[in-house]
Amino acid sequence: MEFLKCSPKWTREPKKYVIQDGKVVITTEKETDLWARTYYGFQNDNAPVLQIRTEEQYFSFIVKTEFDRDKRFDQCGVAMYLDSDNWFKASIEYEDEKIQRLGSVVTNHGYSDWATTDISSEIKSMWYRFSRRGSDYCIECSQDGVNFKQMRIFHMWEGAGEIVFGIYAASPTEGSFDAVFSHMMITECMWKSDAEWRVE
Repeated sequence: MEFLKCSPKWTREPKKYVIQDGKVVITTEKETDLWARTYYGFQNDNAPVLQIRTEEQYFSFIVKTEFDRDKRFDQCGVAMYLDSDNWFKASIEYEDEKIQRLGSVVTNHGYSDWATTDISSEIKSMWYRFSRRGSDYCIECSQDGVNFKQMRIFHMWEGAGEIVFGIYAASPTEGSFDAVFSHMMITECMWKSDAEWRVE
């Protein structure tokens, strides 16, 4: 199923965006971000998120992101924004001309974590696969859209029933760039159960 055919809705509609030919292009605005309290103490809750609503307990969402940015922490990727205290995001955050951070943030009950790995700043595209099994979730990434690698498995305390999920983009400092999202598909759950892993 195509994501855009499910009539996604904006949480904080951006000033500039284009939805056309199966693609979404978000032009980020400076000082936009999602973060809650941990370590830094502050809470930023103003990044635009384009999401659909579902009660489906088992599915995967796949999207390709493309980007070219040069300001610290510029980011775009997948998100599940339930409310200001309960959300998830995965993206590549630009650091400098040498490295950027491929990672994810899980926020439960108002406190965020951040798990990352450093990758080359020459990478300008990344695929993500976000999967749900009840209130447990898995995020994977891929550079070719075929071979996905697990980034993390996590639990959402408020993510057992109806949820919303989709895409987001942000520029926490002075940046502004075009985040391009394409190949957005919702499929059967590609995250295998424990029983399926044991059979293999």
